[in-house]
Amino acid sequence: MSELDTLETMVMAGVAAASDEGSLEELRIAALGKKGSVSEKLKTLGAMSPEERQTMGPAINGLKQRVTDAIAARKSELRDAAIDARLTAEKLDVTLPVRQSPAERGRIHPISQVIDEITAIFGDLGFAIAEGPDVETDYYNFTALNFPEGHPAREMHDTFFFQPNEAGERKLLRTHTSPVQIRTMETQKPPIRIVIPGKTYRQDSDATHSPMFHQVEGLVVDKTANVANMKWVLEEFCKAFFEVPQVKMRFRPSFFPFTEPSMEVDIQCDRSRPGEVRFGEGSDWMEILGCGMVHPNVLRAGGLDPDEYQGFAWGMGIDRIAMLKYGMPDLRAFFDADVRWLSHYGFRPLDMPTLFGGLSS
Repeated sequence: MSELDTLETMVMAGVAAASDEGSLEELRIAALGKKGSVSEKLKTLGAMSPEERQTMGPAINGLKQRVTDAIAARKSELRDAAIDARLTAEKLDVTLPVRQSPAERGRIHPISQVIDEITAIFGDLGFAIAEGPDVETDYYNFTALNFPEGHPAREMHDTFFFQPNEAGERKLLRTHTSPVQIRTMETQKPPIRIVIPGKTYRQDSDATHSPMFHQVEGLVVDKTANVANMKWVLEEFCKAFFEVPQVKMRFRPSFFPFTEPSMEVDIQCDRSRPGEVRFGEGSDWMEILGCGMVHPNVLRAGGLDPDEYQGFAWGMGIDRIAMLKYGMPDLRAFFDADVRWLSHYGFRPLDMPTLFGGLSS
């Protein structure tokens, strides 16, 4: 067997054995590249005699052409095989239902939705949103809010306390969002108009209570704030939140350490239909929030003179008003992370609540 025959046999075997287009390209370069085995044979033609060139020229060029054709044919086979493999692996059953996009499939948690609704309502009334830390000091959570020593709320069975630090101070998980009122008064001059949505913590757990829950509080401080202003703000909020044209509210005397006078507020409702509460109609009443004029001691703790400034405040449970508005029977389901529950009660992520477009549309 001649040298050319041996080279052709070796190259053709390599072409046939190539398993992918990458290895085939490496073989093409090794045979037909500038320094390839076939190209090196072509370079020897210049040193041959005319008689030898007449014989070897066609032989070497013929070898080059056969190798080129073999590589092209093998490349086509490999490409077809790769396409067949992709078609097999990536086949799509067009009879399957189309999957929803994440934006369509996702849901906003009812608590997040209700916080957005509250923000939209009070933002339209000229209130700013205020926030504060979840881990508070005894001073901001109790003392500055006029809780006397020995008050039941300070007891271990109600409050989550941390271990005392080196100075003997015990920090705690805030039991209400009211500490933000003090922090705001310390840093902002009146007039103050804020609402404070956030997480709070108490040692309680049943169908209507959770160790971690959500509250929203409001605070107005200026020189002329009064009970009439407070009553109007609360009525406007309830009408907008429950999306009814009118509401009747009943203010009952109560006691809170941080307000004087203090009141609890009932809202008119109809509970004649099982499992359903309708607001703005009927002859029943339901307690919904607490409110009152800010206690002078609380104003002093915030660095304000109660002889010059006065204010009013209110607070309510976000989880509770969400349950009332959207008919959720058990508070614990809010924190179970059940996708089925969230899919049923959740809200589409792009439907932002607005007063002109509807809060819960």
